[in-house]
Amino acid sequence: MHPSVSFNTTQPARSLLTRSFMNDTNQYIWEPPPELVAQSNLTAFLRSTGHRDYDELASKAEADPAWLMDQVFRFCDVRFYRNYDQMLDASAGQAWARWCVGGTTNIVLNCLDKHRGTAVWDQTFLVWEGEDSRERRTLSYSEFDREVGRLAQGLRNLGIGRGDVVAIYMPNLPETFIAFFAILKLGAIVMPLFSGFGPAPILSRLNHGEAKAVVTADGTWRRGTPAPLKAVLDVALEQSPTVQHVIVVSRDGLDIETPMRPGRDQWWSEIVAGKDGAVDTAEMQAEDPAILLYTSGTTGEPKGCVWTHIGFIGSMVTRDIIVCGDFKSSDRFFFFSDMGWMVGAMCACIPSFAGGSLLIAEGTPDYPDTGRFWRLIAEHRVTYLGVSPTIVRSLMRYGLEVENYDLSSLRMTASGGEAWTTSPWLWFFEHVCKKKIPIINISGGTEVGGCIFTGTPNHPMNPGSFSRRALGVGADIVDLTGEPVPDGTVGELVLRHSSIGLTKSLWKADERYIESYWSTLPGLWVHGDFAMRGVDGLYYILGRSDDTIKISGKRTGPAEIEGILIATGKVAEAAVFGIPHAVKGSAIVCACVPMPGVNGDGDLAGLLSSAIVDGMGASYRPETVLFVDDLPRTRNLKIMRRVLRAVFENKDPGDLSALANPEAVDRLREKLAAM
Repeated sequence: MHPSVSFNTTQPARSLLTRSFMNDTNQYIWEPPPELVAQSNLTAFLRSTGHRDYDELASKAEADPAWLMDQVFRFCDVRFYRNYDQMLDASAGQAWARWCVGGTTNIVLNCLDKHRGTAVWDQTFLVWEGEDSRERRTLSYSEFDREVGRLAQGLRNLGIGRGDVVAIYMPNLPETFIAFFAILKLGAIVMPLFSGFGPAPILSRLNHGEAKAVVTADGTWRRGTPAPLKAVLDVALEQSPTVQHVIVVSRDGLDIETPMRPGRDQWWSEIVAGKDGAVDTAEMQAEDPAILLYTSGTTGEPKGCVWTHIGFIGSMVTRDIIVCGDFKSSDRFFFFSDMGWMVGAMCACIPSFAGGSLLIAEGTPDYPDTGRFWRLIAEHRVTYLGVSPTIVRSLMRYGLEVENYDLSSLRMTASGGEAWTTSPWLWFFEHVCKKKIPIINISGGTEVGGCIFTGTPNHPMNPGSFSRRALGVGADIVDLTGEPVPDGTVGELVLRHSSIGLTKSLWKADERYIESYWSTLPGLWVHGDFAMRGVDGLYYILGRSDDTIKISGKRTGPAEIEGILIATGKVAEAAVFGIPHAVKGSAIVCACVPMPGVNGDGDLAGLLSSAIVDGMGASYRPETVLFVDDLPRTRNLKIMRRVLRAVFENKDPGDLSALANPEAVDRLREKLAAM
């Protein structure tokens, strides 16, 4: 199964399943041993709710999602200052459902404060390793909490409080996670930013979110070279009028010049100096915004997804990863990711809520040596490992180096971020899982704040599979009329009702929220993925049904990159699309119409490529820049990126009857044939 395949949703998809065991006999590559099932959190949850199996529980959860969340909250001990009067109020419609009405809470209450005075308080929470493995830090829960409180006091003295948006533009340092919780502790809103961003995406998010402050570092180590962060941020801040404060962490050992603007920029060490960390956690309404995390759509500016204090705790943390994914208080979590992706919030909240521990690492998985990723797992005794298919593909190129490391501490793995292909899944299952431990495959997205499909330790697996639909989220697979499709048939992934983690509209964009998710098939949330329930009884994601591009697991809308191209003044129009890439998942192709009088030669291609790298970061360097005299478009002037992608890959572009200029397709074919 390849996520870039175009599907005819009216035909059975069995031919897409290339493995011989994907057949009517329900053969599986892994089946759960009885002892694992007996000891799983899911089995304990089934017992606590009085249900025999997952499918029976799921039927009850679909019929009554409010009942499900009551059960999850009790089982996981979700804390409130004031208990809710009503779990779910959908009187305004599913798109505007309200959860935990009347309740007050805070993510910090559930992830840190509740452990105070327990045995957890003196246990290790965070273990950090720098790019140079000799740099290490360890913080217990009590030590970590004190640093959270000290920063919260410093931020409060700067005037940061309830409802203020504070961005985090940081590499993987302990201070990154301290800042995450300190902002939430004050009732402010965290805006995570990918540390590899260039100025353009930073600027668009800061301005759209009206950020009041940014927490950053002077720089970080990237493959042995000092990489500035504050200097990149400064370029964006030249056009960001709302940012009043910049708090800068000094990364020891870097020789980076870091100009500080008086009145705006302050060193972290200065604002926490003399603070004791004694500050109360703000009591927030359960559905007050907590995290503003941007994702990109296929058109327009990035979309600001709004996670609430109860939404992320109630969905991803408890329902999905603790109940279904089997995370336990004895686990050490490691997912080599960046705070700018939703996994950053997962790393912060999942182990801390459960009373477990977290490993974070600066830099990249394969530097200073190609075995670094496996060494981190082995030396720090990771028990719960998260991966993206991109990481696995990138490490496979080093052969079986993984076999040189003792990974016996692992008891569970999880994957997310994009669709698997068979080869890397099998490689990971054999050489990391040793064909014994499961891969808890999860899929949802930034807009969902949790899972739509989930893996569990209680169900069998096949490559790339998901065990079941996530509990109580209303997941379904439908045809173009919104009717469910039979097993073995590809359809559009939808949600039939609200769930607790779902974004609370889009930041400052109610109409766009409805248009983006609830208007394609009236009454249904259309997620933008092709999916299928296989003949093996398991579920599969088969790729995006929209034009969004995923680069190394990070979703990016074409419009962001196209805007950079046009801003050069050399391009009149641009269309950006993704093609399969063996390591990154997708690679970028840019089809550009040069401005009159501009010569579309090799020099221009290099200039445009450099503009994208300068604006977005090196990961976004295009694979190909094409120059054309026109782009295929519909009669209402919408550029048809799917047509460009199909022609570039020498595939059938499908129905072209809606095109106003079909001759553009013919000329593109001629140009590609001549290359």
